[in-house]
Amino acid sequence: MKKIFILTIALLLIPCMIVLLIQTKEKTIVHFKTNQIVRVKREKKNTIEQVPLENYVVGVLSGEMPTTFPMEALKAQAVAARTYVLRKIEYAKDQEYDVVDTVANQVYYNQDELKERWKDDYHEKIKRIQKAVLETQGEYLTYQGEIAQAFFFSTSTGYTENCEEVFQESLPYLKSVKSDWEKDVSPVFEDSKTFTIEEFYQKLNLDANSEFSVQITKQTSTGRIKTLNINGKNFNATDVTKVLGLRSSFFEIQKKDNQIIIHTKGFGHGVGMSQYGAYGMAQNGANYQEILKYYYQGIEIQKIE
Repeated sequence: MKKIFILTIALLLIPCMIVLLIQTKEKTIVHFKTNQIVRVKREKKNTIEQVPLENYVVGVLSGEMPTTFPMEALKAQAVAARTYVLRKIEYAKDQEYDVVDTVANQVYYNQDELKERWKDDYHEKIKRIQKAVLETQGEYLTYQGEIAQAFFFSTSTGYTENCEEVFQESLPYLKSVKSDWEKDVSPVFEDSKTFTIEEFYQKLNLDANSEFSVQITKQTSTGRIKTLNINGKNFNATDVTKVLGLRSSFFEIQKKDNQIIIHTKGFGHGVGMSQYGAYGMAQNGANYQEILKYYYQGIEIQKIE
């Protein structure tokens, strides 16, 4: 009788144990809730807005990518933007806010601001944005169980950058990949700016000099400038791009008569997903998961349950 009782209990427990093992194997560790709130610092107003996560993604997608982009590119951007802010939230628990509403983090507009910006086109444009966000709701990127650093930028030079060559942090999923769709689709793939020699020297705090020399002292593996020497003075290329208002650190400086002409290629820091690269990939039939997995090597797409 005792043996029959033990056998009966075992038979009852085995299915439960199998279900438990299956659930354990399939379980995804979720750090966030569906009703997650983002604390957004509004720089102009110097206030902090409490914004529901998906509303925040709508506001960022509206500020960071044109609504005319293919839907799959918009969806890829929505996932990248959601990932970016979730990582920020993880590291800002003891701070007053999670993100600011500018390019320092992600450009964000609330509903009233979008109505003002888009006016009569508001309803048409917000529908596309909401569709992209809704169809990727709760999705974000992870690498080996950790939320990814989902950097993105406007336009590649032909290749994206290795993270460690730009931000001094080596991340295995942010490695240089070929991205040459931009030359056909991006209006900012190439650019040039002209300064008088006086303007150029003044902006860079250089002494007037009849002789003009530029030496590139350090570059990334794709050809972006890291450091350079102008008339004997050393510069960090990032500082030069900021002071001169250049679109990227992939540039060439030429002197012609009394003018300095600077040609640039690409727009932005070059790490992670190129937005116009996503545009080109989508035009060629790639879906948003394929776009994300191309620019963020080895990542997984998780979902907040």
